[in-house]
Amino acid sequence: MSLWCVVLAGGVGSRFWPLSMPTRPKQLLPLVTDAPMLADTLARLAPVAPASRTLVLTNATLAPAVRALLPELPAEHVIPEPRPAGTAAALAWAALEIERQAGPDAVMLCVHADWAIGDVEGFRATLRHAGDIAATRRALVTVGIVPSRPDPGFGYIEPGDAVTGDVRAVARFVEKPDVARAEAMVAAGFLWNSGIFAWCVGDLLAEIRVLTPEVAPALAAHATDRDAFFAAVQSVAIDVGVLERSARVLVVPGDFGWDDVGTWAALHRVRRHDAQDNAAFGRLHALDARDNVVHTEGAPVVLYGVSDLVVVVRDGVVLVTTRARAADLKTLVESLPPDLREP
Repeated sequence: MSLWCVVLAGGVGSRFWPLSMPTRPKQLLPLVTDAPMLADTLARLAPVAPASRTLVLTNATLAPAVRALLPELPAEHVIPEPRPAGTAAALAWAALEIERQAGPDAVMLCVHADWAIGDVEGFRATLRHAGDIAATRRALVTVGIVPSRPDPGFGYIEPGDAVTGDVRAVARFVEKPDVARAEAMVAAGFLWNSGIFAWCVGDLLAEIRVLTPEVAPALAAHATDRDAFFAAVQSVAIDVGVLERSARVLVVPGDFGWDDVGTWAALHRVRRHDAQDNAAFGRLHALDARDNVVHTEGAPVVLYGVSDLVVVVRDGVVLVTTRARAADLKTLVESLPPDLREP
């Protein structure tokens, strides 16, 4: 089995302002460890597939920075998307690239660049397991994360009939629910929709040609011209454009400390804590201050008698909000004057 890894590394991550911005998106930042998140991702994947069988898809404007961060990756394996066109188009183009190099039976493992993983060996084992199922069952396989809490910020997967071992058919995908519905779904055995996928590239392309009119015409007309392909596609997510329409989707469970690190508040789950359960990057002095998230580049932060805050300091800009409101940061960023939006 020829096993390839594909990393989706586009996006801006506006919920990490003022640290993240279009020229410095969150996947290039050291949010979880001392290394940028994308570098951590490639390090996790290295034992699964070498750099010669790893592709990174990113925004065209970020490609030089990504290549500089990942010198071990062949330059042509950093694939710039001329415009944002949704994950269905991005993964279709990656599948074409792999098919050209390794044939239609090559297995493609798809991950995102901005996750935290607690159990790295468990993560790798689950990826290999999903790849094996994709190859032997000729299925489109998704990894459903065993929930640690009823989180309304994630999509969910309802497992269906048993196939073999821990592999199940997918009964349905559910978009982000409210809190009460999330609690009911977790109790009923639903899984989080992680965005981890495995399939033979020929199988994915075959399903797109039949099921995805947003991408299929461009696939037929521009399979060797990346710019023309991305100009012609309609934007659609892989979940909506392929998986929700396909009868060939299976799910395997994953339980390896996965977190998508979507907001500053999420860092409280994935960073190390001090004795008062503060999660800090940079110099923090805290007295009678608990459960805060602090990220400072340079200036020290002093907290006294406060809890559940997010404090971010960068280049003279200071953000103070609560962990509960950190998910609303996109609204804040949209309200900022240009000189503050990109300090």
